[in-house]
Amino acid sequence: MSSLADQIPAYLPAWRRFKDRAATATISGGGASVLVAILLIFFYLIYEVLPLFTGASLEPRAQFAMAQGVQSEYVAIEEQGELAMSVGNDNVVRFFQTEDGAIRDSVELPGSGGTLAVVAQDSPESRLLALGYADGTVRLMRHQYRITYPNDQRLITPAVEFPNGDAAFTLSDQAITALAVRDAEEGLVLVSLHDNGELHGLRITRDENFLTGEVEITEESLSLPAGGNTVSVYVGSSQRWLYLLGDDGSYRVVDLKHRGADIVLPVVDRGQLFEGRGNLSASALLLGGISVLAASDEGELAQYFMVQGEAGPRLQRIREFDTDGETVTALIAEHRRKGFAALGQQGRIQLFHTTAHRRVLDEQLDFSLPVEPHSALSPRGNQLLLQQSNGDYRGVALDNKHPDISWSALWDKVWYESYPEPDYIWQSSASNNDFEPKYSFSPLAFGTLKAAFYAMLIAAPLAICGAIYTAYFMAPALRRKIKPLIELMEALPTVILGFLAGLWLAPFIEDKLTGVVIILLVMPVGVLLFAFAWSRLPVNLRTQVPDGWHAALLIPVVLFLGWFSFAISDAVELWLFGGDMRVWVTNDLGISFDQRNALVVGIAMGMAVIPTIFSIAEDAIFSVPKHLSFGSLALGATPWQTLVGVVLPTASPGIFSALMIGMGRAVGETMIVLMATGNTPIMDINIFEGMRTLAANIAVEVPEAEVDSTHYRVLFLAAFVLFLFTFVVNTLAELIRQRLRIKYGSL
Repeated sequence: MSSLADQIPAYLPAWRRFKDRAATATISGGGASVLVAILLIFFYLIYEVLPLFTGASLEPRAQFAMAQGVQSEYVAIEEQGELAMSVGNDNVVRFFQTEDGAIRDSVELPGSGGTLAVVAQDSPESRLLALGYADGTVRLMRHQYRITYPNDQRLITPAVEFPNGDAAFTLSDQAITALAVRDAEEGLVLVSLHDNGELHGLRITRDENFLTGEVEITEESLSLPAGGNTVSVYVGSSQRWLYLLGDDGSYRVVDLKHRGADIVLPVVDRGQLFEGRGNLSASALLLGGISVLAASDEGELAQYFMVQGEAGPRLQRIREFDTDGETVTALIAEHRRKGFAALGQQGRIQLFHTTAHRRVLDEQLDFSLPVEPHSALSPRGNQLLLQQSNGDYRGVALDNKHPDISWSALWDKVWYESYPEPDYIWQSSASNNDFEPKYSFSPLAFGTLKAAFYAMLIAAPLAICGAIYTAYFMAPALRRKIKPLIELMEALPTVILGFLAGLWLAPFIEDKLTGVVIILLVMPVGVLLFAFAWSRLPVNLRTQVPDGWHAALLIPVVLFLGWFSFAISDAVELWLFGGDMRVWVTNDLGISFDQRNALVVGIAMGMAVIPTIFSIAEDAIFSVPKHLSFGSLALGATPWQTLVGVVLPTASPGIFSALMIGMGRAVGETMIVLMATGNTPIMDINIFEGMRTLAANIAVEVPEAEVDSTHYRVLFLAAFVLFLFTFVVNTLAELIRQRLRIKYGSL
């Protein structure tokens, strides 16, 4: 009779070894592929994010001369950076090429007007200029550029327009030394400073008849205080504030919209700009006309704007910029960002961004002659045209793509324009070019943790307790039905949960808030009372229910308690909360209530997270070797003592892993928080307020972000922060799990 070994084919052990090796190679290759994929994601995010933190650079270009003996009072560069425009003190507007200074066109300004003394700019996008003359008159001019493509070659044709024709505004018969203009839909404001120290203002109002379309223009003289030692005047974007800056660093703010009984418009604030009491060396309005930039001859440079204080509006010093002691002689604001260039007299160029509170460039160019204040920055911020004291120009190419980002802008409180105090704000876009982007990650990170916290607060107790009962106490026949049913919940798409949470659950909780609160109080008490009553029943009656099937008795109890809670909610709400608990919470407790709030998100995300935590924890508890439980019971321990002292410690690594995986699911959840939170980036722990998470923010804004823009890369930075957060949490979780395994592995 042949042995069993003789009956096994000779090729079978070799085939098994081949399959073992193939399986080992496949599994190892799959694991390595996952690691490689994660590393590729990591490096791709780094690739997209790194440009945000690189500084600016410059490249000097050609130097060229213009008309001899002519000094420019204003210089500007058009959008494409091919042409520049200068307004000379000889009353001629010249358009020339930025590469070599070749004149493309020249226009003589109309009227005599005497010598051109000063040029004031309204805003970069309007291209409106006010020309002030030595005889006290002011004319308005606008430079325009038309782009055509004859023979597929771009051709830029410059032009000059005069909105008021040859007409001039006479503000005084004295020569103008400083001028400000601000145009808006409702009208225009002109303010001039004259060499006799007087200030004169003119408001031109346009009233359009909406039936006939006729426009009625009215002129109103503004009675302004004495000029004193004022050297610079600026009108804010709202045409309300007039900023008067003195040569000794003093300032005054005049309310142009004051309608009191006084004839002279009031000065609402006055003081000193500089802490070191230095003299004013340069000033400018930042993009948008809200902030004033001022530099002193002692190296101070600061940003100011109006805020509402306890004693009334005041000009607040917002932030200072480090110039390394350089005396700034010219400040040039960018056209589309809250940045500016600070020029030193001997060719030192520094680029700053106000919101990021960051110096992105500091370079010294070799200039033989001092640099004049009348220089220009291109609309795209990629060219700088510097004018020297002899009238020659020097071009500079700039590479400054992402100056908006810094650690303080991302994580610290920032004092944004028109805000009463520093705050954490996320607002990446608006409808106008003067907008100040707000890229604070703090409300997004806070919202992510808030959503995860409330989801875990609901999911963790239910899932862990359910896993303990199912794995340790429930009858096998019932377990085979309950476990797959709960795990099947994980297959439900989160977009469906988000849809139900946003369109059904949120209005339901708002309408039945009292019932929700009652059920949270009644349910645990009712279940405990039922358990106590069950324990007092006769033994022969209790033994009618087999061991492990007692959970089925709770189904009607839970249904009854739920019905009872909502049945009495209206009466309780009328009795305790005056008929409306939401109004009571808002008015009496001072807690704001938003329909789509953290409670809704916690319930919806809890339903999404419960199956994950339950499945892993239940497997961990059920996998505890039975001989450990039997040994504990044999030594006299009760089932609860065995559970607490033997089963749970042994299964603790698996339970902890379940919680961490559930938390990771909650942190990375997108659709539920997107549809059920109101998507408002605020920092409020209130359970009745919404939030915005990092994942939801990425999903909302990536489709609208311009590729390679700062906004686009900041969203990749948000993804990188989320990636790092999950990586750190998972690493810590694995370390703790290993410690638990070592500690309880000897049981």
